Amino acid sequence: MLGDLKGMAKPLISDDLWSAIEPLLPPERPKLNGGRPAVSFRAALNGILFVLRSGIPWEMLPREMGYGSGVTCWRWLRDW
Repeated sequence: MLGDLKGMAKPLISDDLWSAIEPLLPPERPKLNGGRPAVSFRAALNGILFVLRSGIPWEMLPREMGYGSGVTCWRWLRDW
């Protein structure tokens, strides 16, 4: 079932809305020691909106949707 989620995940943020939001966000931090590739701000914001709209716990956000982990989305919400 989770394998089908990626095809179902549609962006919650339109291009017009993203162009208005993006300048308000802080610049992305450079990665000093490598690590996992960063989730894009737009993907993280879509994940945040998905969790808030659906009411699921942060830990239950499926990575297959392409929004990153729920913990990552929660951290970006906290930091922003």
